[in-house]
Amino acid sequence: MKKVVIGMSGGVDSSVSAILLKNQGYEVIGLFMRNWDATLNNDILGNPTLNEQICPQEQDYNDALKVCEQIGIPLYRVDFVKEYWDYVFTYFLEELKLGRTPNPDIMCNKYIKFDMFAKEALKLGADYIATGHYARINDGKLLRAVDHNKDQTYFLSQLSKQQLSNVLFPIGELEKSEVRRIATEFNLVTASKKDSTGICFIGERNFKQFLENYLPNIPGDIMNIETKEVVGKHVGLMYYTVGQRKGLHLGGNQERLFVVGKDLEKNILFVAEGDENSYLYSDSALIDTVNWISDTKPKKCSAKFRYRQVDNIVEMEYIDESHIVVKYPQGIKAVTPGQACVFYDGEVCLGGGLIKEVRKRGEKLWYL
Repeated sequence: MKKVVIGMSGGVDSSVSAILLKNQGYEVIGLFMRNWDATLNNDILGNPTLNEQICPQEQDYNDALKVCEQIGIPLYRVDFVKEYWDYVFTYFLEELKLGRTPNPDIMCNKYIKFDMFAKEALKLGADYIATGHYARINDGKLLRAVDHNKDQTYFLSQLSKQQLSNVLFPIGELEKSEVRRIATEFNLVTASKKDSTGICFIGERNFKQFLENYLPNIPGDIMNIETKEVVGKHVGLMYYTVGQRKGLHLGGNQERLFVVGKDLEKNILFVAEGDENSYLYSDSALIDTVNWISDTKPKKCSAKFRYRQVDNIVEMEYIDESHIVVKYPQGIKAVTPGQACVFYDGEVCLGGGLIKEVRKRGEKLWYL
């Protein structure tokens, strides 16, 4: 009997994944990752600790334990707090300091879930590891999930082919509604549990209050990039991203202003009117930290520059092994430094990289 170690997150997706694996005849072992300790991390920085009544991860662990007891599999617990800090959260903070919009979930998958976790699973004798991600693997290729609305290949784009070689994604063939139905059928405690959002493993919080523990707020001007008029005050550049409209608190007739860029040196947040203004559009981007899952490197393919975005046809200009200029002469809105650019060929996820520069007519946009 083959042994599968599955990452139990305390959510409905990993819960149903464990049931499916057991029903398929695998010996299933649950492994819960503890990746965040608010008190410890604040003490490392010498800042006051957060006033939290209960760590969200402790509740998740309790739910995972109940599910494993219900379906009759063991649950182990592993501590990756230091590794998460070193490889994910430090990256997250450094990107924010640079004015970019990072995606910590991608780095968490690369360094924690499919690296540290996989090594721990081997200690437990695993033949395979499994997670509750919405994705599929077929013939060594990473494929989008059947449920395109929940597809998570975007967040798996930095994984190597080797990392994916012994991975199972049990719910990749299911719609989310079917996952909920199975959980209800088995009367799981997670059946109606809300899907987690927010920063990977840190959970839902007031983003501003949370970041104040790690980075100083430096308020500054909000300036209309076209009129050069100061239209308001921002609370800190790290809280804003390109294309954002809500949360600017400008009031009056300025509700049609959108974030289009930042000046880090002068601490200015630039806005422009309308979601179709020219400042939001670019026609190429420099991508670094490029990772290929596919064995082929296309001259043309489709790409997503954000998770919730339709595919866009792009052309590739290869600079070196880890840098590509991605061209999209049709123009794309709100391509944002720090976000991932992920490449696809139909259902196949080819790999991806991180957006370093956003350009128009070959020139880096000065306000991005």
